[in-house]
Order: sequence, then structure tokens, then C-alpha cells
Amino acid sequence: DVEHSGEVVQGAIAAMNEIENSSNQISQIIGVIDDIAFQTNLLALNAGVEAARAGEVGRGFAVVASEVRALAQRSSDAAMEIKTLISASSGHVQDGVQKVDGAGKALGQVVSQVSRIAELVSGISSEAAEQAQGLNEINIGVSQLDSVTQKNASMVEEAGASIRVMNSETMGLNQLVGQFVLRGQGGGAAGQALEASPESWDSAWDEKGSVPLARSA
Repeated sequence: DVEHSGEVVQGAIAAMNEIENSSNQISQIIGVIDDIAFQTNLLALNAGVEAARAGEVGRGFAVVASEVRALAQRSSDAAMEIKTLISASSGHVQDGVQKVDGAGKALGQVVSQVSRIAELVSGISSEAAEQAQGLNEINIGVSQLDSVTQKNASMVEEAGASIRVMNSETMGLNQLVGQFVLRGQGGGAAGQALEASPESWDSAWDEKGSVPLARSA
């Protein structure tokens, strides 16, 4: 993952820094070797001068001094080449360290952004949970409202049925009252008997209920 990549980059930076330190130490050692070769060259030169002064006796020593001088020069040249290579390698290592360090910083920013995104996702998840809870409460409220609406509709239906029954009974009562009025306006002994003798009303009830019928004795 990103964090592991960041650790790998940091390890690479540390390794390159160690390589650079080792290169610097090697350059110092090469410098010492170059100094030794230079001094050896001087000593060989002096030995050659002294051998020349010695004449025939120092001729063999002069040959040895010349070989030592040549060897010292070769050592000095090799040391300079190695020092040049080490210097170039140090430059490459330094460039690599800078690039890897830049990559490490970029990965650090990526890690920071990933952490920020994780926080945002966590916040979105929390808000989504709250919204889900709110929607659940709304669903419960809608369900309760639907139940109340159904109850109200049932009550309205019952009230309508009761009103229809009352209207029917009222119409029946109006018809009976109309019959009583017509009978009362008929005059004669029958009408007077109806007005004077309530006992003549029969106790029978019509089929709609609780309305007495009157008839002559």
C-alpha cells in the first residue's frame, strides 16, 4: 500500500546516503594513496639522482629507483582515475538521493491525502447512517399517518351509513306524519274519535321501528 511504499522510499534514501558517505571515505583514501604515490615518486627521483652520482656502483640502484618511480606514477594515475570515478558516482548518488527524496515527499503528500479521504469517507458514512435513520423515522411516520387516514376513512364511511339510515328513518317518519295529518283533516266522527280517543291507537310498530301506527277502534 501507500504507507509501505513510503517506507521503501525512505529505506532507499537511507541506503543512498550510506553509499554517498562510503564514496566520500573512498575518495579520502584515494587522496592518501595519491599523496603516497607522489612522495614515492619524489623519493625515487632523489634515489635516481644519488645513483647517478655513485657512477657504476649506483647504476643498478638507479634502475630500481626508475622502476619504483614508474610504479609510483602509475599508482598516482590510477588513484586519480578512481577519484574521478568516485566523484562522478557521488554526483549520480546525490542526484538519485534528491529524486528519491522528492518521490518520498510526493508519497508523503499522497499518504496525507489518503488519510484526508479516509476521514471524508468516514464522515460521509456517518451522515449516510443518520440520513438512513431519518428516512426510517419518516417511513414510520408515513405508516402511522396512513393508518390514521384509513381509520378516518372508515369513520367517515360509518358516519355516512348512519346518515343514510337517519335519512331513511326521517323519510318514513315524514310519511307517517303526513298520514296522521290527512286522517285528522278528514273530519266527521272518525276524525273526532281519533282526536278525542288516543286509546284507539294500536300498539303495533312499523317495520322501520319505534313509530306507532293509529287506526280507528
